[in-house]
Amino acid sequence: MIRLALFTVTYCGLWYKGRALSLKEQIVKAKNFGFEGISIETKRPVALPCDLSKKDRKEIKETADSYNIKICAVETMSNFARPLIEDRENNLCMVKEAIDLAADLEVDVVKVFAAWSGTSRYNGLGTYEFGRRIFEYEGNFITDTERWRLCVEGIRDVAKWAKEYGITIALQNHPPVIRYGYEDALQMVKEVNIDNVKLCLDVPLFSDQSDQYIHEAVEACKEVGIVLSHYGSLGFDELPSGEIVMYRRINYPAFIRELKRIGYSGFLVSEECSPVLERHEYQGIEAVDRHVRAALKYMRELILTDKEPRVIIKKAP
Repeated sequence: MIRLALFTVTYCGLWYKGRALSLKEQIVKAKNFGFEGISIETKRPVALPCDLSKKDRKEIKETADSYNIKICAVETMSNFARPLIEDRENNLCMVKEAIDLAADLEVDVVKVFAAWSGTSRYNGLGTYEFGRRIFEYEGNFITDTERWRLCVEGIRDVAKWAKEYGITIALQNHPPVIRYGYEDALQMVKEVNIDNVKLCLDVPLFSDQSDQYIHEAVEACKEVGIVLSHYGSLGFDELPSGEIVMYRRINYPAFIRELKRIGYSGFLVSEECSPVLERHEYQGIEAVDRHVRAALKYMRELILTDKEPRVIIKKAP
């Protein structure tokens, strides 16, 4: 059975007006919402590994266990494609810290990006705009081919460290360097060619949402293994009537059907990682709660019944 988890980036205090929720608070929230698990983003103020003592880690694990919440993954913000040697080595150290955290929490999956362009704050809230500009500018000092090679090399390095703990590295099919779809992520895993490197495959990152393409993607990726996946709660809302609204049509029914076909029994993780806006105004944490509940209601019914719940397709406010 596919299980559902909450990703801590959702309540990290970057995307809405309001404070970040601590990791323990998010474990409680995950339980209250009805999730089976939680996935941890390794970033301040929630869970930067070097901020968490052995005592903290023990308490986090005990809290999760006491609420019967499985910590399904530790997720990094890695970028192995930087043209500066020191930047790449800092990224390696960051992922090594995340692997150590996963081992202490008895988590067997660490997610990586081939390249993450970065997040910054503007007027106190999160934005990706500056990170994208910096990544594009760095392209003046490195070729696309060299970026790809460095990503393969970096993933090999962290996979060897992870293997010592019996941990799997999950490469997400997320740009940049990797293009939208599944093909580049699958090719990179094959080139890394280490048996504990598998895929985090997210259908919202497919440009082609057809049944045929999704079948092709899951069928091709089952060879190397899919160990994690995300869905976007920001694309959902719920009306006072209880009806579910979807702001962007993602073919989750086909994706769930294909995951079930190959026997996937891992986690599908609820993620809200972009500005929570209505009429270009940042919203409070109550809007995030509403999105998360609506998306969870949709996913729960879809997984249990194999039938898509009735949704209203609307433009985002």
